[in-house]
Formats: sequence, C-alpha cells, structure tokens
Amino acid sequence: MRLDKFDLNLLIALELLLEEQNVTRAAQRANLTQSAMSAALGRLRIALNDELLVPHGRKMVATPHALALAPLVTEAIGNLRALISGATAFDPATSDRRFDIAASDYVSTVLLSPLLPKLKQEAPHIKINMVLPTHDTVLLLDDGKLDFQVTPEEFLGPNHPSELLFEERHVVVGCRSNPVFKDEMTSKAFHGCGHVAVRIGGVPTFAERHMAQQGDERRIEVTTISFSLVPWLLPGTNLLALMHERLARTYAPLLGLEIRAVPFPMPAMREMFQYHTARASDAGLIWFKQRLLSAAKASPS
Repeated sequence: MRLDKFDLNLLIALELLLEEQNVTRAAQRANLTQSAMSAALGRLRIALNDELLVPHGRKMVATPHALALAPLVTEAIGNLRALISGATAFDPATSDRRFDIAASDYVSTVLLSPLLPKLKQEAPHIKINMVLPTHDTVLLLDDGKLDFQVTPEEFLGPNHPSELLFEERHVVVGCRSNPVFKDEMTSKAFHGCGHVAVRIGGVPTFAERHMAQQGDERRIEVTTISFSLVPWLLPGTNLLALMHERLARTYAPLLGLEIRAVPFPMPAMREMFQYHTARASDAGLIWFKQRLLSAAKASPS
C-alpha cells in the first residue's frame, strides 16, 4: 500500500493493540469505542496483509509478523511525535499539552511540587504526567514516550542531550533526640547507628551507589522505596539516613530532625534535565526547562 493511501492514525491504534493484545483495553486507552478499535484492526489487517492478532481462547495473540512490526511501529510513532512537538509553537496561556516526565519522588517534592502553582498560573490547561524512573526510562525516552527525564548524571541515557539543573549535597539526618547528635558527627559515630536506606526497584540510588563503591559499612535496619518516606521513619528512633539536603531541609522543621554534614568525602550529585535529540528546539520543553531552572535556583541548598 502507498503511504499516501495509509491513515497514519492507524499506527497509534496498532501500537496500542500490540501492547495490550486486547481490543477493549486498546480502545479504552485511545478513548475510542470497542467497535471503532475493531474497525481499525480490520483496516490494519487489510493494509498489512496479516491477521496481526488472532484469538486464542479468551485472549488474542500477536502473530510473528506483528511481533516483528512492534519495535518499528514504536520507533516510527516516537519520531512522529518528536517531529510534531518540535515543530509546534507553544503558547502556555492556551496550550493543553501533556508533559510526560520521569522524575524521582525527591525531585517531585523539592522542585516540581513548589513549582506547580506557578506552572498552572502560566499554563492553566497543561497536563503533567509524572512517572518514577526505572530500568526502562532511557528506552521510553528513545521511543519518544517521555518528554524529558530529571535524573542524576550517572543515570543519563547515552544518545540524547542533557543540561545541568542543579547540584545537590547529601547530609546526615536523624531525630533531634538521637544521642549521637550530642557530639561531633564522626565517621565512627555515623557507622555506630542503624540506618535507613532507599532502594528503588533494583536501580541503585546515587547515595547507595557511592556507599557501595566505598565499601559500605552501614548497618541498614530499614529500607524503603521512596526518598520522601525516609524523614517520616526517623522521628522517635536512633536511626540515621543519608538524605538530599533540599529534602532534609524541607522536612526537618516539620518532624524535629537534626541535620549534619556527612563525616567523609561524598561528591555532589548533579541533577540533569535530559530530552530526546529530536526535541532540542521544542518550544514547550524549553519553556518547562526554564521554569525548572528558576525553581532550582530559588530552592534552598
């Protein structure tokens, strides 16, 4: 079939059908009726000369040809999205664009949350979809399914540009009544306490990676999957935690926490803004990045 005879909207339907392998769920994600999605599948079968999805009991199974097409379809849609978003002017006052962002709950707490009122004042109709970073984040960025990610420099994807948003120190935090704070925070005192650590889905955090490289000698007594949960686990205990300084200063007055410098060398964390190469001139992303930079400068460090 000639390209000028092919409805490119069918590519979106095909991507959803191949991901869900279920007409009803694909229709729900596309905000279409089931009959409309079934009709799209019929047109795709004719255009591509393949059944694509075949019934198997109560399920539908992708054909070998469909499985071979899946990565090509994802790449094509990602490139089209990048082309369209990069070529479209952005007016924050009227835009209803959705920004898909990968960022940790730490970034969401210290940067995006305080920035949100200003964003919604400038751009009242935009939508913001935040997801936590995973092993697949770089692949999502490659495929154009993310507008950008905010991540430590060590976790950047290799194929796309990035810019520094801010640098962050780590500090030692614990309950103000913890006896360890009566004296100077030494490495011996630090390691003499039990600790709270963050471990997220098998992806090492900046702090955990650094400690592992130094031959971590902490006694980890509590682990959590959330940076923003850590300060809530410290009151009333003698536990300590390595925390981002901005996050620690956000919660310390609320929870009665003490903050001390890390008693051994620990590099600053460089928090980066990374976007797809094809979106370097995307006016919407440039606008969002500038707002993040302003918020980072205003945030206490």
